[in-house]
Amino acid sequence: MQRSATSQYPAYMGKTVQIRDLDDEAYTVMRTRAAREHLSLSAYLRRQIESQANSLTMEELLARADRRRAHGMGTTPEQITDGVRAARHD
Repeated sequence: MQRSATSQYPAYMGKTVQIRDLDDEAYTVMRTRAAREHLSLSAYLRRQIESQANSLTMEELLARADRRRAHGMGTTPEQITDGVRAARHD
């Protein structure tokens, strides 16, 4: 079994994150939400972090739109307007 260079755990295991100075109210809210979903706090927070990591930020989304527009892959405002007008006449 291959181990990571700095850990006693196997290399395939996930990373550990420690959050310091978490506000009591935030902790209580997260713990309550986890309980509602029948998850441990750790599992709930892991799911939240992974979901966030898999979502585009507004900056990334705008950059993607700019790239698509630059390569002719985007929809122009005129095409959107034409589509709306066509839908209204149906």
